[in-house]
Amino acid sequence: MFKDIISGIAYIYNESALYILFGFLLAGVLKIAFSPDKVLKHLGGKNIRSVLLASLLGIPLPLCSCAALPTAMSLRKHGASKGATLSFLISTPETGVDSISLTYALIDPIMTVFRPLSALITAMTAGIFANYIEWREGEDNGNNEKAAAEGGEGSCEHEHDASHKGHRGKLLSGLFHYAFVDLLNDIVFWLIIGIVVAGILSALIPGNFFESYTGSGILSMFIMLAVGIPIYMCAASSTPIAAVLIMKGLNPGAALVFLLAGPATNVGTIAAVGKFLGKKMMVIYLGTIAVVSVCLGILLNFIYSGLNINPAAVAGQASELVPASLKLAGSIILSIIIIRNLWDIGPRNALQSLNEKLFEFTGFKISIKSLNKTKP
Repeated sequence: MFKDIISGIAYIYNESALYILFGFLLAGVLKIAFSPDKVLKHLGGKNIRSVLLASLLGIPLPLCSCAALPTAMSLRKHGASKGATLSFLISTPETGVDSISLTYALIDPIMTVFRPLSALITAMTAGIFANYIEWREGEDNGNNEKAAAEGGEGSCEHEHDASHKGHRGKLLSGLFHYAFVDLLNDIVFWLIIGIVVAGILSALIPGNFFESYTGSGILSMFIMLAVGIPIYMCAASSTPIAAVLIMKGLNPGAALVFLLAGPATNVGTIAAVGKFLGKKMMVIYLGTIAVVSVCLGILLNFIYSGLNINPAAVAGQASELVPASLKLAGSIILSIIIIRNLWDIGPRNALQSLNEKLFEFTGFKISIKSLNKTKP
């Protein structure tokens, strides 16, 4: 069994590595083209345009997962409506260029297209509804959360002025540093967690398990909703898990619910939305994600059924087009970059960072002081 787990982890890592590198590289390009400062200048107003723009910009924008909330609050502080703020807060963590690339590698082209489209629809629905409630009640636009937004702004983002200079060398340096240092360090823990969990599930769950016990209907979607809402799971790390679940018989609609609800919600974010935007916005935020993701999941199942496609059979076939030698090279390069980053950070700082992410994931922390104590 242990051998099967290791084999599953190695297989998923090897299939994913090249696409992860491509996703990070594209994220670096987008970071330069769509920096948060530029985004803030183009949002505002209680109209559909601001909601649409916030939703569209949130889908590919290369923000680290923990930066979604403070950046959304910064939008609010700069005059964005609650609708635009909610839209950005939903679409940004639900998907990104790295997770889209992984979706193509591990699942299939249909999910690759439908996933960001679903994020857009979910974010737009929440934003329009929130703006309607805000307009109806005549609430003040953006002042109540100013202090909170100022406190959270910039807590996760690492700006690189060099990447915005005119000099090409500095531009490329900033691009690669953001893509393969800042962004990689921010999500590599969650990505590894997702790959490890996917490897364990692939070894422990028998084939057609979900189809046999939960069926292909709405019950499996509610189960994925119950699993995805309270836990923290970033868009990239949720992708290999969803891919394995599909291979084990989970219908694609339920997998989509997990891919949308998991990254967009967790206990901490739900509480923060309620505190900074109000309880009504929290209900809209949570309710829209739950209802729309299930409706879209049902639609996605109809699409696969109408096209007579077995999702378990086609999952991961896209990556088979890439030569094995190239995938192995991607795995080696990604491993070298991760090890290099850990070496540059240093053992103690790496342990501290791991400890903080472990706390986000489990709620428990290891005492760093106790680890440094020596025996008398």
